[in-house]
Amino acid sequence: MAAAAASDPGTASQSQAQTGVRGLLGAIGVDARVFAMIAALLVIWLGFHLLTDGLFLTPRNLWNLAVQTSVVGILATGMVLVIVARHIDLSVGSVLGFIGMTAAVFQVTLFEPGVWWNTPATILIALAAGAAIGAFQGYWVAYRLVPAFIVTLAGLLMFRGGAWLLTSGRTLAPMEPNFQVLGGGITGAIGAPASWVLGLLASAVMVIAAWRARTRRQRFGFPVRPVWGEAVRLGLWVSVILGFVATMNAYPQPRTGIPMGIPVPVLILIAIVLVMEAMTRTTAFGRYIYAMGGNPEAARLSGVDTRKVTLLLFVLMGVLAAIAGIIATARLNAGANATGELAELSVIAAAVIGGTSLAGGVGTIAGAILGAVIMQSLQNGMVLMGLPSALQNVIIGAVLILAVWLDVSYRRRLKGGGA
Repeated sequence: MAAAAASDPGTASQSQAQTGVRGLLGAIGVDARVFAMIAALLVIWLGFHLLTDGLFLTPRNLWNLAVQTSVVGILATGMVLVIVARHIDLSVGSVLGFIGMTAAVFQVTLFEPGVWWNTPATILIALAAGAAIGAFQGYWVAYRLVPAFIVTLAGLLMFRGGAWLLTSGRTLAPMEPNFQVLGGGITGAIGAPASWVLGLLASAVMVIAAWRARTRRQRFGFPVRPVWGEAVRLGLWVSVILGFVATMNAYPQPRTGIPMGIPVPVLILIAIVLVMEAMTRTTAFGRYIYAMGGNPEAARLSGVDTRKVTLLLFVLMGVLAAIAGIIATARLNAGANATGELAELSVIAAAVIGGTSLAGGVGTIAGAILGAVIMQSLQNGMVLMGLPSALQNVIIGAVLILAVWLDVSYRRRLKGGGA
């Protein structure tokens, strides 16, 4: 084998190139799969920019893309953990729509308009309803051992019908002005000064955290990245953060011309991502989810209360669906029966594209967010191109099949089974 490789200079040079690329990525702390997804995203962006005559990569469209991604991204952070634990949730789109309609009912018909407590009370009721729905579905999965596929498929039908029954199919509008802020829109952003402060603060926190982590690893004798690799990694992150802020600030308000800044839904998404990342990395609950996904029987025998963890996991998914429903309803400025239709497909596709294995045990929050950006970029670009919705669904379905095939092929190679 060695002689054959040596006699084929093409194979040898290709192997050296792959080793060099992997070594470079390892030095700056970037996974090869993440790098491939980022490269695919850039290709998608450039392709749509050319196909839409320069409309895609404009500040206005990127601002809208960021808002659109927030709903799918929030749901994807929970869907990752559900799939990691070897379950599935097909009801998230219907729960999103049901919670959104519930919020609209309270805002428009039950609560007095214009009072200060209208929006806070609506949000609390929506979150409580989401948690209750998650507990209901989680109970049947965890304690009655009904497969999650069946329970959430039933939930998909029940809560979509429930949204219609709440108003007999009517659309309720408008929502309270301070509630609309949660959905973005003209007033739903924090402006340029606050955006720059937030971006610079985030960059400084990242640099300080990296320095402290490096110092801690050196103190205890753990391996560290090369200084140049650490510098490149931090430089890339800071460039992404400040570039994002600059792009959001480049989009002016249609009426006043004042820079919009970072949208409120994106800030909510960022906060949820930070909380979910901390939960998966530092809490027993997060570790139990991955342990259950890796080997449910071993996790149970080691003392993990798998039924309780499953129940809490679906409660968490319900709360995230409620947050997404609040944002979607606020952005639409109405409670509509079609809100959230087929959202579950985009969310599951985002998780899978982001590297979550349908076999369980493997998946990351960051990967799911990257998958959500890819999914929304595809949908946004196809809308700009004027493709009919039926063709869009065909393309999204094909992308989902391709993503699962790539995931299966990648894990087969890792096990040494070939392509």
